Amino acid sequence: MKYIKTFNENINSSDSICEKYNIKNYIINEDGSIDVDGKVDLYNKKLKVLPLKFRKVSGDFHCGCNQLTSLEGAPKSVGGEFRCRNNKLTSLVGSPQRVGGDFNCSVNQLTSLEGAPQSIGGYFECGDNQLTSLVGCPQSVGGDFYCSVNQLTSLEGAPQRVGGDFECSGNNLTSLEGAPKRVYGDFLCRNNKLKNIDYLPKTYKKLGISGNPIFKIIRLFITSNEYVGISNRENKNLIMDFIDREIIQQDKLLANRLVEFLDDIGKPKSKEELIDLLKNDYEIR
Repeated sequence: MKYIKTFNENINSSDSICEKYNIKNYIINEDGSIDVDGKVDLYNKKLKVLPLKFRKVSGDFHCGCNQLTSLEGAPKSVGGEFRCRNNKLTSLVGSPQRVGGDFNCSVNQLTSLEGAPQSIGGYFECGDNQLTSLVGCPQSVGGDFYCSVNQLTSLEGAPQRVGGDFECSGNNLTSLEGAPKRVYGDFLCRNNKLKNIDYLPKTYKKLGISGNPIFKIIRLFITSNEYVGISNRENKNLIMDFIDREIIQQDKLLANRLVEFLDDIGKPKSKEELIDLLKNDYEIR
């Protein structure tokens, strides 16, 4: 009978451990790690550590809803999806470096994405953490990228190409600098502190920007129905067509000043009223 060493240094029969967690079609490597031809489901097992040292898993690897504080023992390669959401992780060190499907590390206590795989075949989700930076995140994401509900003030380190949606809503962003160059789904940045829409991706489908200071300006010149129509078009410049380009685009800083101005005077009734107020009471270069 073969034996392997678990991460808590206890010696147990490989058969009994794998039987306990319903792990099938596995082989034991010389270094004590195991390869699994199939999936590994450790979801909601009250684990504080991973019970085995994994090397390769051809299918999905799920270890969410436990009490893990480390990914020590996680496989180096996962053919399917890797899910470690809803644990107590503060770091992704030890996570797989090759993931063929989705990667979900949301609802943890992550302050950094260092250690994350650099290429993801599916979506990457790191929402509901304590991230202040995206440095270390995958640079190639085949599906969606979600980093909502963190403490991000910048998009520095974000992947430059995202195959699906990119969502960074519910952070503290004051600028979109560092945003992906190309997003092949929707670009959603609601409920931040944006005062302009500089650094938008070159391509995206729908723009979601409500809940930002800049949205006050956009809403002055469009109806809700018009905004829905515009937000479903691919050309970002169509949105800015509803803003007086001769005034605002002469000076990029003017958008910031307009937001402050609107806070002081309240919402004007029309674009014309705003322009008159600006000409009379506000310095325009």
